[in-house]
Amino acid sequence: MSELRGRVALVTGGARGLGAAAAKALAAKGAKVVVTDISDGSEAAASIGGAYTKHDVTSEDEWIAAVAFAKEKFGGLDILVNNAGVFWVKPMAAETLETFRKMQQINVEGVFLGLKHCIPAIAERAQQWDGGGAVVNLSSVAGIVGGPNILAYNASKGAVRLMTKGAALEAAPLKVRVNSVHPGIIDTPMMAEAATVISKVTGQGANSIRDNFAERHPLKRMGRDIDVANAVAFLASDAAAFVTGSELVVDGGMTAI
Repeated sequence: MSELRGRVALVTGGARGLGAAAAKALAAKGAKVVVTDISDGSEAAASIGGAYTKHDVTSEDEWIAAVAFAKEKFGGLDILVNNAGVFWVKPMAAETLETFRKMQQINVEGVFLGLKHCIPAIAERAQQWDGGGAVVNLSSVAGIVGGPNILAYNASKGAVRLMTKGAALEAAPLKVRVNSVHPGIIDTPMMAEAATVISKVTGQGANSIRDNFAERHPLKRMGRDIDVANAVAFLASDAAAFVTGSELVVDGGMTAI
């Protein structure tokens, strides 16, 4: 599989979970991948023949440095996957202004900075590809429908959804496509951590909570990281050459109810 041969991708939050799976899927299609994360992602990068650089997505200086790293290491940038984000479960009454802002800082401002600093770099090489350059923003079904005890997350992922559409319109003349992916409940380390928190609050067993997560999808299972990674790789490729400003929902039918 070489649909992305010659292209360079930058995946934020790529040390584990959906980010690591997306990086692996892009590399499998021939892309050179820069894995960035605030945690150590050197092992994830090495496993796919990529490169790792430490990166706090809330820092504008570190975004500038990450783009420079991609250019220095692999000669340019063609694909951005804005994956880095945080999630927690907290009733609205217990959410503080400080924690609400922290969620937006990482999930929203981090995406904004990625769009601002990567799209110009991607545009420099976009004309050589049939499908141009590509940005894939990880949103969520929580960016489409509401949910109890995740108000801050709803706000952040709803913002990512509409930022994607605005950026797509600005980037279209540059031959850079911008789309969002909206996963349902995916079986990742982050989701396992959330199940543990819910278990402590409700007294339910963690396995019972996982079963409940699965039942919320008409396909009767949680998603797997490869389900989302395949969607990211599709949107990054020339197979999606006429797709921009769209939202690809990967939720096992969850939002069809």
